[in-house]
Amino acid sequence: MWGKLDRRRSGVLLHPSSLPAPYGIGDLGPTAVDFLNYLARAKQSLWQVLPLGPTGFGDSPYASPSAFAGNPLLIAPQPLVDRGLLTQDDLAELAGLSADHVDFGQLLPLKRQVLQTAFQRGGRPTGQEFDQFRAAQATWLDDFALFSALKDHHEGDWTEWPSGLRDRQPEALSAARETLAEQIDFHIFCQFVFFEQWRQLRAQAHERGIAIVGDIPVFVAHDSADVWAHQGLFKLDERGSPIVAAGVPPDYFSATGQLWGNPLYEWNAMGATGYDWWIKRFRHLLELVDLVRVGQGPWRGRLSSDRQCARRSAASHRRRSRSDHRRSARVTAQHRLSRHEGAAVRFWR
Repeated sequence: MWGKLDRRRSGVLLHPSSLPAPYGIGDLGPTAVDFLNYLARAKQSLWQVLPLGPTGFGDSPYASPSAFAGNPLLIAPQPLVDRGLLTQDDLAELAGLSADHVDFGQLLPLKRQVLQTAFQRGGRPTGQEFDQFRAAQATWLDDFALFSALKDHHEGDWTEWPSGLRDRQPEALSAARETLAEQIDFHIFCQFVFFEQWRQLRAQAHERGIAIVGDIPVFVAHDSADVWAHQGLFKLDERGSPIVAAGVPPDYFSATGQLWGNPLYEWNAMGATGYDWWIKRFRHLLELVDLVRVGQGPWRGRLSSDRQCARRSAASHRRRSRSDHRRSARVTAQHRLSRHEGAAVRFWR
């Protein structure tokens, strides 16, 4: 029932980070349950949450280092206190942050330290539930954890790493996994805790008759585990930099258009795999939410030292029929998803 748009429904769009919370950012703890109770009292049956992934450039969830991972900043500290992994004293600095807005510059190092403390006290998770989690998320989790540990260790974009790591040479990756084993385990721990808390929150939403509307941006960030681990699926040069990038053409918001910087897909390479990466991405999200919003429309601009190429691409784009372009993209995507029962997807421009 949750993945059906079979009746008129209403709800609220609110990213969890905007919830009131005592530790510098809205999280998946008690105030999220309070919000569900509010929705139920107001007879609302949808909660649209926007992307739940880690934030990247500009603290934006639309520039995430992973299309699959959850955002550790949304982990609620109180359940970790209840499990004996944290004390109230550990949360003192977080509790001193602003209660009415998120200051990411202050929040990031403090929340990271709190999660590190919980990890060090609890150690590497074990048990059947953790083993099942790792097996279920194997297609992305190990690459993401290694990528995150390497980002901790190396400054800059992954294209600036030593060539062995940039090009994913097996010997370099094996050495990094050994050297950075503890940091890799920390990032896996954070993902395990995030998904544990999220699934509990989603279950409580269902108990109140509320479905979760998730969000899947069409494009992914260049500086991400997805692009680094699947370089052949994107339009990149020999050093991993984008050849062309996503954006929007000139319009009434911007006379020169916007160059977002997201690399475009190599659709022939995607097709050769049966669009496996995309199918896994949708399946993963549909395990976490009930309905999916697909956002960001397609346009590309070729990267150059000036804006001439981007402007030419924008002019060409304007000459094309928008309606035909949208119809083609919508029909293609819906056809790809038609094989997967229970997939409730709506496309927005």
